[in-house]
Amino acid sequence: MKIGIPKEIKNNEYRVGLTPQSAQVLTNQNHEVHIENNAGLGSGFTNEDYLNAGARIIENSQDIFSNCELIIKVKEPQPIETQQLRPNQILFTYLHLASSLQLTQELVNSKCIAIAYETITSDTQGLPLLTPMSEVAGRLSIQAGARCLEKNQGGLGVLLSGSSYSNPAETLIIGGGVVGYNAALIANGMQSKITILEKSEKRIEFLKKEFPKAEILNIDSIQLETIIAKFDLIIGAVLIPGSQAPKVLQKKHLRLMKPGSVVVDVAIDQGGCFETSKPTTHENPTYVVDNVVHYCVANMPGAVPKTSTISLNTATLPYIEAIANNGLSNFLNSSEHHLNGLNTFKGHLTYRPVAELFDIPFSNPRDII
Repeated sequence: MKIGIPKEIKNNEYRVGLTPQSAQVLTNQNHEVHIENNAGLGSGFTNEDYLNAGARIIENSQDIFSNCELIIKVKEPQPIETQQLRPNQILFTYLHLASSLQLTQELVNSKCIAIAYETITSDTQGLPLLTPMSEVAGRLSIQAGARCLEKNQGGLGVLLSGSSYSNPAETLIIGGGVVGYNAALIANGMQSKITILEKSEKRIEFLKKEFPKAEILNIDSIQLETIIAKFDLIIGAVLIPGSQAPKVLQKKHLRLMKPGSVVVDVAIDQGGCFETSKPTTHENPTYVVDNVVHYCVANMPGAVPKTSTISLNTATLPYIEAIANNGLSNFLNSSEHHLNGLNTFKGHLTYRPVAELFDIPFSNPRDII
């Protein structure tokens, strides 16, 4: 199979869809790997690294989209890329369609076959291809929040850990899943005082064992407005797989918060879990609403591309191999979990939550593949 890896073009996105080591695995199995010139440089991989792995260097993305059967990316295709997608071509990447009606329509209109990393499931009810980046984003959220709390960044001017002579900052983490857990891990390591809000009683018990000094509360049993005033940093870590995130933190809550406090919305790829969230970039990561600093970068793991690329591609490679070695039909039919990854198929929208969100006709993938 001809496998193409275009250079990522989203603002300050330095990850790449395939490492040289993974390219070597695929070329050893007699697949052709076509990678755009310097696509891996941002992640620390040179053209020579890919050439030594048996890949071919292609000068422009147009030739990759024109000639390859399987396109491997990291972020959702940008408009200039969706225009180049061909009918029956397989696209394997993060899509996050719930955040964009335009992208959804463009993929349907392209008649490509779009498989989303973030909607593939597993026997453990997890999201195996979302987890690596959720882990990175959760950890980064605390670093970003701590930086935004500095006075020269518009923040309160407090150190997350405090000092021997002053109290630590108070951190609220909304959601105790993979993102929330990893945010708590770093906040705890930085000696911030932590509160975590979670719905699942089973997860709450787990978090209490992991973070015995933290306050773990059931979000359904508290009113946010009664506790929000004390927090310096709030992390939004709420996820509903494949759907828009609920607006947990509302604009009215900002009036109750300290001027210069910081909110970091890790759910921004799925529309954000704060009412006042809007996507930002690494180039311009923050804005202020009602004296509260908002950090809503839509590709947070792109800030640490080497770590992120290796982590992501370690998870995605077995799926890429399965598609390339066995063919698309066998891949999709071999597992309900794989089928859950299918978002569009030859002009049909095949992911129900997005169809319901945008009121677009849904096609059951079992009926059309």
